[in-house]
Amino acid sequence: MRKTQYITFRNFFHKPSFKSPTKPRPFKAYSFVPFSPLAMLDPTILTIGGIVLGIAFIQQILERLGVIDLADQFEKVMRFILPVTFYGALFYFFATFMF
Repeated sequence: MRKTQYITFRNFFHKPSFKSPTKPRPFKAYSFVPFSPLAMLDPTILTIGGIVLGIAFIQQILERLGVIDLADQFEKVMRFILPVTFYGALFYFFATFMF
């Protein structure tokens, strides 16, 4: 059982530095959040990004060659695929990356 330490009201206000009878124990803290920019080089994300960039380059080449109808079809598809792919890859990254 610990010994109770009594302090008078006058000592409480006139003694700003009060020493605790117990010493704080040192402890080691470890961080479980390893973050590295190299974690973004996941092969799955790079593959999906490469496919999307490849389709975008094909669309640009088709426009320059004058095949506007096919380029418009690519553009209509890419309006849907780009946001879905981006948010899907972002979700995949945060779901598989250990925080």
